[in-house]
Amino acid sequence: MLGEKDAAANIAVRNLEAAKKFYQEILGLTQVGSEGNELIVFKSGNSTINVYHSQYAGTNQATAVTWTVGEDMEDVVQALKTKGITFEHYDMPDMKRDGDIYVTDDMKVAWFKDPDGNILNIVG
Repeated sequence: MLGEKDAAANIAVRNLEAAKKFYQEILGLTQVGSEGNELIVFKSGNSTINVYHSQYAGTNQATAVTWTVGEDMEDVVQALKTKGITFEHYDMPDMKRDGDIYVTDDMKVAWFKDPDGNILNIVG
């Protein structure tokens, strides 16, 4: 039933203006909508990301959004670093870390956080 429908990510933030700056200027997403001081909708590829004001911002301890960047992984990591992104380092026993990128046989992944501590990642 839902397998053929689009889905959207939802990210709780404390400060909508700071989040807008991060998602637009740092990550390069395009704002496509808003609802006052409560919600900003961004377009990312064919997906949307709803960034909304919440007192529970940053409490999720798991990855909230994943972007698939394919073979551009190293370039995207470097571009984000030049914009001030600090990548997270985790204890991942089944993965080898090469700088800020974790590698398995067929996947590369790097994690970072938004200003509210929401965990985001890129995979290649």
